[in-house]
Amino acid sequence: MSELTDDQRDSLAGRQFAFPKQRKEPIEDASHVRNAVARFNQVKGVTDDERDAAWKRIQAAADRFDVELHEKSWREIGKPH
Repeated sequence: MSELTDDQRDSLAGRQFAFPKQRKEPIEDASHVRNAVARFNQVKGVTDDERDAAWKRIQAAADRFDVELHEKSWREIGKPH
């Protein structure tokens, strides 16, 4: 995954984050989408409704960048398939 500089991160639109209000978990390419899934449960200070919305954004980005998700919901992350 390419790391974003502070300037690059600041230039991203809110829609390019799984959690736009908090500007957490960028999802602007396939590598970042996979990372957002891996770190999803580490995001603090968000509600379940915000997690539901973030998961929908991750799913859309995964479709856009051909990233296969094994989970149907964020609640399945870390559970056996």
